[in-house]
Amino acid sequence: MLKIRLMGTKSDIAWFQKILSSDNKIEVLEISELYSNKGTRKYYRAYAQVQKVNSKKDN
Repeated sequence: MLKIRLMGTKSDIAWFQKILSSDNKIEVLEISELYSNKGTRKYYRAYAQVQKVNSKKDN
């Protein structure tokens, strides 16, 4: 399993979430809500947990 921090504009994060969700080799376990980055109103962050589809039994 990988834990990934996504950082960018709201539209950039939404774009990448669609890429993650549409890839049949990746299972998206969880994607967090958007959080504002301190000091800017333009950039946000979100967190994702993903794993390879064929590694469900791996820890």
